[in-house]
Amino acid sequence: MEFTSILDLRRRPNQDTSRPSFFVDLNLHQVVEKIQSLWGETVVPLYHYFPVDEECEEFRRAVYRDVKQEAVHQVLFHFYEAMKRRENARVKKEKVRSGLQKSSWQLRETAEYCYALQNLLTGLEGQELSSEGLQALREYLRGYLSGEAFGQLCGEVTELLAEQTQCRVTLIYDNQQILVSEEPTLPMYEDYLRNTGEHGKEFKSPFCRTDELTPLETEVWKLYARKHMDLFQRMEKFREKYSDYAEERLLLLAEELPFYLSFYKFEQWMKGKGFAFALPTCDSCKPMRAEGLYDLALAIVNLSGGKPVVDNSFYLDDGEQFFVLTGPNQGGKTTFARSLGQLVYFAKMGLSVPAKGANVPYFTGILTHFSVEESIETGRGKLKEELIRLLPMMEDGSRNSFVVINELFTTAANYDACIMGKNVLEHFIGLQCKGIYVTHLRELTECHQAVVSLAAMLDENRQQNFKVVRSKAETKGCAINQVNKYQLTYEQLKERLAR
Repeated sequence: MEFTSILDLRRRPNQDTSRPSFFVDLNLHQVVEKIQSLWGETVVPLYHYFPVDEECEEFRRAVYRDVKQEAVHQVLFHFYEAMKRRENARVKKEKVRSGLQKSSWQLRETAEYCYALQNLLTGLEGQELSSEGLQALREYLRGYLSGEAFGQLCGEVTELLAEQTQCRVTLIYDNQQILVSEEPTLPMYEDYLRNTGEHGKEFKSPFCRTDELTPLETEVWKLYARKHMDLFQRMEKFREKYSDYAEERLLLLAEELPFYLSFYKFEQWMKGKGFAFALPTCDSCKPMRAEGLYDLALAIVNLSGGKPVVDNSFYLDDGEQFFVLTGPNQGGKTTFARSLGQLVYFAKMGLSVPAKGANVPYFTGILTHFSVEESIETGRGKLKEELIRLLPMMEDGSRNSFVVINELFTTAANYDACIMGKNVLEHFIGLQCKGIYVTHLRELTECHQAVVSLAAMLDENRQQNFKVVRSKAETKGCAINQVNKYQLTYEQLKERLAR
């Protein structure tokens, strides 16, 4: 295959893609913000871009599998660092006004580009790569680097840099005059400052404080350039000749790599905290399942407080499409639903998932609907707000999506809510969607043969343990737990009202 991108097979990835609508519902914005904070640079837009189809998802997954090899990771990371130095040099070249400086920064910029690509190819040559993306990259680099144009570029920049490195002058201040000499002196000025200054205090040359040349430096280099006119003319010609030297697809490579590298860093950091990750299989012919699945956003939040995170396991057999999850309030129902959505998201992105193991079949997209409060601005009640948000999901017509619905129709009468909930489930089941519906309506667990009943469990003391299992909906609740938590027993209310 021809190398174009390591993020997609079909088109150039659009990093300006807006944030998916399900991001906030699934708390994925919190996860991606944490990834970005660990990486130290902007990567959020890269996590908004979905592979265009199932083949592209597998393409990306294979690339990440290669990236997870430590040796490959190091090669790609060093390339990215070198390309960052190249970009910094380019920015400084554009920023400075002096033509002498622009030519000098052009040399550094181009040299970083050449060295980065040469080291990248050398590093990849010794690796066993299984992904089409990195195999195609390696093959492309072989052809590009052996080409006459790249060879000439590297040859010229190496020669000019070697000559430029020899450009040294000595400034001698004597009798209110500054003498400029090419005679070398020892030690160098920076060493002189370091060796003669106060112990433990760092000194820097005043000539390195700004990107722009100081007036003194400008005059010195004008004098020097007159004597070495040939070198500076060749540097200027080099800048003009190679103003557009970089191959666009290799610049794109440097932009795309942080997607894999930042997640790898995040994954290693989370593993160091004791959390499991697994690269899932994505076989649509096998049941959807996961072992040890947990809510990644909750895990990040709980790290600061040292709270444990409960994991769960599940599976969907042939003919089963939707979980209907019931159980006590604050029993972990919404957390489990979010973890399912996160599982599908990271699988679709071609990355590891927060679980000990998983098989996630291909889904065309992710649809979510979480309960909202009444809108003060519009004056609409909660039920109307929910229906307005639900309408685009149902009119979308997307088949084979993964759907996460949390606590719909809680303000409607029980009979009405059951009818509406049943219609919603039948609609998505008819579109061959899979998903989860969190509800207080036990009747929905038996409304369709493709529905599987899940229940958030209580321990032997009728306390929430946040485990979710296949089970019929319980008829007993645990309202007494909430009553005790918020001090709402009869005696407590009586005491407060009597004050």
